[in-house]
Amino acid sequence: MNRITKRTWIMGLFLLLLLGGLLFFVWEYVTQAEQWVSFSGSPHLYNSSNIGCGTITDRSGNVLLDISQGRTYSDDANTRKSTLHWLGDKKGFISASTVSTYAASMVGYDRINGVYNASGEGGNARLTLSAKVQNAALEAMGNRKGTVGVYNYKTGEILCALTTPTYDPENVPDIANDTTGAYDGVYLNRFLQSAYVPGSIFKIVTLSAALDCVPGIEDMTFTCRSKLAYGTEAVTCEKAHGTQTLKQAFANSCNCAFAQIAEKVGKNNMVKYVKQFQVTQKLSFDGSTTAAGNYDISDTAPVSFAWSCIGQHSDLVNPARYMTFMGAIAGRGVAAEPHLMDAVTNGGDTTYEAKTKKTERIMPESIADTVAEYMRNNVKTVYGDGNFGGLPVCAKSGTSQLGGDQKSNAMFAGFVDSEQYPLAFIVVVENGGYGSHTCVPVISKVLAACKSVMDAE
Repeated sequence: MNRITKRTWIMGLFLLLLLGGLLFFVWEYVTQAEQWVSFSGSPHLYNSSNIGCGTITDRSGNVLLDISQGRTYSDDANTRKSTLHWLGDKKGFISASTVSTYAASMVGYDRINGVYNASGEGGNARLTLSAKVQNAALEAMGNRKGTVGVYNYKTGEILCALTTPTYDPENVPDIANDTTGAYDGVYLNRFLQSAYVPGSIFKIVTLSAALDCVPGIEDMTFTCRSKLAYGTEAVTCEKAHGTQTLKQAFANSCNCAFAQIAEKVGKNNMVKYVKQFQVTQKLSFDGSTTAAGNYDISDTAPVSFAWSCIGQHSDLVNPARYMTFMGAIAGRGVAAEPHLMDAVTNGGDTTYEAKTKKTERIMPESIADTVAEYMRNNVKTVYGDGNFGGLPVCAKSGTSQLGGDQKSNAMFAGFVDSEQYPLAFIVVVENGGYGSHTCVPVISKVLAACKSVMDAE
């Protein structure tokens, strides 16, 4: 009898474990099934680590990639090059993680029917990118390395996110045996995965901090004699700017003045405002996460702290994140978060549709308004309104020194202060030299293309 009782208890325990396991599986299925079916090794959805079904178009309906029968890119070579880092290549050397995030929506999936698109052709994904704008950026960049990003700071739509160098996925060059350096870093999505020394575009951060925490800063003047000594070291300018107001120092991009401004802001405040403005934080959208930036002034000497406020020292920023910071200034302290995927349809159903999400407020409206005014003054007095086709552009250039005998990176960041064309942007040209000289011709062509596309919509 005791033996029968013991066996009954063992059988009961076994049944309880079985029931618990079944309930756990059902719970996991209900909550995780979509992730299971869309994992990167799924043969239903992927081919060589990239999405393996469906059609991807730009914002105007131009087909960028058709994966319904094989993997066929646009019939335009420039479009194939300019969108490569978002669509991926045939062998998976460049992964399209942002597009692949919506693989389950493209193939057609629900918890009852599973992968239910019997044709295997998948649905249609419409990106916010414009092939016309991407191609304008590609042409403007020429054979130079870097990135160009433009997004609508009211809706969050990314119109342009070009990475160079690139190549034609339908006519792949012999990258492994290239000795010219033309394809160095070609597999890197510079818009997402790079972090650059910002140079003087970082003075926007220092300016914003000073306006918020230094009483009467706009009434002060700063004298530049081309060199500001810190013991045996110094902060230097290319020329003596003389005595300047804050607005003039910003327009002149005066290092010596901004070293003095840094002293008034102080280390603790700079750390506080860099965190508040989020300029070094990672940014996530559509399944992709950017590289982090850097602002580290722990145990720094006064001269190093001064250089950190000028955008040198160990400062690093990611292009996508800094572009969003420009959008927040344009939005007077708040901007839309960027996104690349606009909508996914499958059959007659819309399986995904983007919604505008706003950032948290990063600065008071009054501070953002003054920063925008100063940036607008830069264009009027330094860069030239005539370069932007009548668009009310607000901007700051940067020439980020890399050390040694390396040629400086050219940087340019800003926005169009317009209800009709609410565009924030960043341009990075690696080893491009002076920021405005190199970048203004690039962004002027790209903004003109954006305007044309937006006018046609």
